[in-house]
Amino acid sequence: MYTLYGIDESGSCMIEIALQRCAVPWRRADAASWAEGEGSDELARINPLKQVPTLVTPDGEVLTESAAILIHLGLAFPASELLAGNRAQILRGLVYITANCYSAIGIIDYPQRWLGDADQAVQAQLATGTRRYLHQAWVMFANQFADQLFTPGNVPNALGIMAAAVSRWEEAREALSGLAPGFAQSLARVDADPIVAPVFARHWPQWKAS
Repeated sequence: MYTLYGIDESGSCMIEIALQRCAVPWRRADAASWAEGEGSDELARINPLKQVPTLVTPDGEVLTESAAILIHLGLAFPASELLAGNRAQILRGLVYITANCYSAIGIIDYPQRWLGDADQAVQAQLATGTRRYLHQAWVMFANQFADQLFTPGNVPNALGIMAAAVSRWEEAREALSGLAPGFAQSLARVDADPIVAPVFARHWPQWKAS
C-alpha cells in the first residue's frame, strides 16, 4: 500500500488524484510542516524538510517533489494515462510549474525565509512583487501549454491536474480569467473531471473560481 503524507488545501491533492487514476491501494497520513501531530512527526523522519506531498511506495521507497511523483506514477502505471499526450511537453510543463509557479508561492507564503528579520513592510513588498511575477508566469504557461492538459481521450493528464491545483493559490485563477480566459476555461474543465472534482471539493470546500 502507498502512504501519502499530506493535508487539505495542499499539493497532496494532485497525488490523491493520481493514485486514484492508478487504481492502487493507498492511505493518507495527515501531515505538513505547519501542522503538529503524529503524521507530521513521521514525515519529519523520512523527509527532513517536512514537505508535502511525500509518497512512500509499497516497498518503502520515499518519493518527494510533486512533479517527480506524478512522473513516477505515470511511468509505473501507463494505463493511468497520466503522461498521455505529448510526453515531452507534459514533462516540460510539470517542471515549468515547479520551477516558476510553485517556487513563487513558497516565497509569497514565507518571505521571511529569504529576508530574515526584515520588517513587515519589506516582506509585504516581496510578496506583492512575487505574486505579480507568479501571475505573469501563469500567462506564459497558458501561451505555451494550453493544448497539453488533456489526453487524446480528453481526460486530464498529470500536467492538467498539476496546473488546475497549483493555479488555485494566490489569486492565479482570477488573474487568468482576465488575461487568458480560454486557458481558465480549460482549467475549469479539469476541475469538473469526475475523479478530480470530489478531491478538489474535499480540499477546498468553500473555493469558487471567479
